[in-house]
This record gives sequence, C-alpha cells and structure tokens, in this order.
Amino acid sequence: MILTDELCDKLCAAAYEKSKEVGIDISFAISDENGLPRVYRRYGEALVLSITLVPKKAYTAAITQCKTKDVAACCVEGGSLMSIETNDPKITLVAGGYPLFAKGKIVGGIGVGGGTEEEDCEIGEYVVSVFEEMTK
Repeated sequence: MILTDELCDKLCAAAYEKSKEVGIDISFAISDENGLPRVYRRYGEALVLSITLVPKKAYTAAITQCKTKDVAACCVEGGSLMSIETNDPKITLVAGGYPLFAKGKIVGGIGVGGGTEEEDCEIGEYVVSVFEEMTK
C-alpha cells in the first residue's frame, strides 16, 4: 500500500503548512485508488461547505484519474463526460481535487477546500509535488 498512515500524515502536514503560508483555513481529504476515504481533516475555521466538498474532490480525482477542474471541463453540454455528476452523487466538479499516481498507476486522490479556486489549487498542487518527491 502506497498511502500508508505515515505518508497520509505527511501529506496532511504539507497541506496544513501550505495553507498557513497562503493564509487560509482548509479542509483536506485523501482517498485511496477506489475513492474510499483514508483521511479527512478540517483545520481551524475552514468553511463549513468544505466539509462536504473536499471528500468528494478526493473521490472524483481518484476514480476519474483527473483533476476535478479537468473533469468539469469535460462535463459541458456535448462533452465526453456530460452529466457524469448526475450518475454518481459523490462526484463533484469543483476545482481542488487531484489524482495521485505512483509508478504510472493511480494510488489515490486528494481534495483541498476552504479558499478560492486559485488558493485550493495552489495548495493541492503543492501537496501533489510533495507526494511525488516522497514516492520517487
């Protein structure tokens, strides 16, 4: 198993540290490759809405193997994934979800929420870079 408890704790710490640098409180979630929850954390006074969205971001990123922002782009009228979110209520099209790959295989997903789209994505991309460095 790639997403051990120890690695998940380190990814949570990275997300928390980056959120403090950005200056926001966040919620953060990690799912396994099947979208099943591994970790959920709400730091400080993170937006209540993030409690619902963040686990869905991690789930969506894992099962689609794409950033949630990219999934959303495919869900427009006539898009290749049009209406996917109506078929699975755990899917969200809100930016801030990122897949995690190790050795070319999907191993999980993360979700970040609590800030603007840009802030959530900045933190998510940072956590992905930490994950990639740790799993080289």
